[in-house]
Amino acid sequence: MAGAIAPRYRLLVLLAAFTTLRFGELAAPRRKDIDLAGRLVVVRRSQAEFQDGRLCDKAPKSAAGVRSVSFPAELVDEISHHLKHYAAEGQEGHLFVGPQGGQLRRSNFRDDWIKARKAVSVSAELHFHDLRHTGNTLASTAGASTRELMTGMGHSSSRAALIYQHMTSDRDRAIADCLGAMIRDSGGDLSD
Repeated sequence: MAGAIAPRYRLLVLLAAFTTLRFGELAAPRRKDIDLAGRLVVVRRSQAEFQDGRLCDKAPKSAAGVRSVSFPAELVDEISHHLKHYAAEGQEGHLFVGPQGGQLRRSNFRDDWIKARKAVSVSAELHFHDLRHTGNTLASTAGASTRELMTGMGHSSSRAALIYQHMTSDRDRAIADCLGAMIRDSGGDLSD
């Protein structure tokens, strides 16, 4: 999807997948909320779009929603490129803006999302929010604990984080291999 979407939205797709931020959390950040050296996106607010089209930045749902989320080093060049070519000017400038330079909104992103989805022959059931699910599943597979998933997602309860900690065959094999190493390290005698 990142390769098929309009270039101004490439980073939006990558950050959604690798930081698991929600659309509203990605529409709200300013340039000052990006720390390239520390590889962090600081989530201070979330954008809401009302039925009448008005946009409003608001505080996250809970205190857990205000957080710093790390991104992979492999995204630093992508972010630098985006800041140079697509973000609004100044430290208070929005990280993501629409094609006319106004604030990003779902309605001016939706057509580009659908076009990219069709270009890569992805099912119409794939929604932008599914990138958050993908990222959380990847983080869980990489070994993220329930607490780490909760922090990254901005949740104060473990309920949502536990969804992503389902067992995968690869993870199951890795656990079995670690247990085997413990057996070998103890001398390998299972008769005791």
